[in-house]
Amino acid sequence: MHELAVTQSILEIAVRHAEGQKATRITDLFIVMGDWSSSVDDSVQFYWDMISENTIAQGAKLHFKRIPVEITCRDCSHTYAPSSRELLCPKCQSTRIKVKTGEEFFLEAIEIEN
Repeated sequence: MHELAVTQSILEIAVRHAEGQKATRITDLFIVMGDWSSSVDDSVQFYWDMISENTIAQGAKLHFKRIPVEITCRDCSHTYAPSSRELLCPKCQSTRIKVKTGEEFFLEAIEIEN
C-alpha cells in the first residue's frame, strides 16, 4: 500500500513544478524505477488514475523506465548483475557487496502544456 503515498508524492511534485511554469495541463510523467525498487508499476498506475482526477495531471500518461540491478563486490571491486538466486560475487565468492544500481525510484521529468 506504500505505492499510494509514493504516487501522492509524485503528483504533488509534478503539480508544483507544472504550476510554477504556468502549465494548464501535465501530459506525461517519466518515472525511473530500479528492478529492486519496492514499488510496482501497475499499483502506481492504479493509484495515479484515482488521485490525479480533477487536477491538471488528470489523464497524464506515466512512462516507466526500469533500471537493472548492478552490484559491486567490496573485496575485489568486480561489478556484476546478480542472478535471482545468488548474490555472491562470481569472481571471488565474497558476500561483501554493495548495490550500485537497481533500487532507484524517482520522477525524472514531466511534460506540460501552457
